Amino acid sequence: MRIAVALFAVALSLPALAADPTPEIQRPAAQPQAVGAVHTLRQIPEACARIEGQFTGQAAQPYKFAVVRTSPNCQARARFVDAAKAQPSLAAGWKFNDLIRVPSAACPSQQAVVRVWRKPADVAPPKLDAQGQARLYLSDEKAKAAARQLAAIPMFAAAMSVEGKACGG
Repeated sequence: MRIAVALFAVALSLPALAADPTPEIQRPAAQPQAVGAVHTLRQIPEACARIEGQFTGQAAQPYKFAVVRTSPNCQARARFVDAAKAQPSLAAGWKFNDLIRVPSAACPSQQAVVRVWRKPADVAPPKLDAQGQARLYLSDEKAKAAARQLAAIPMFAAAMSVEGKACGG
């Protein structure tokens, strides 16, 4: 019986696997999670963010996820953007970074799938001044911001879907 359920779950995930490019990070499926248990899916330190998820037990929205700031004092070196607005794709310079699969403990035929995309940016350190120090001057940076000439920063985006057959309830 367990083998049949496992084969069924693999068969359900095959079409999704075929559609995704190979992610930069390879990982097995996560441990099954219980309904109501909030769990960390992924930490992204450079964006000062953590992706959390939770099975809800509701048919309309069986799983929800959120991007949570890790610390109010963290200085982000990357930005987390809304995947629906950014529409990440390989053609637009995004890299398929991570594929996270979380099975439901209450409904083994259903799993949450989170796709994380990363858009790198060529970030060069500031040039050294006469004293050998890399300095940024507020007036110069304000002028660049006003002229919309700030350097690009790396971005991350995450999209979630629920795959598999819903259990009765």
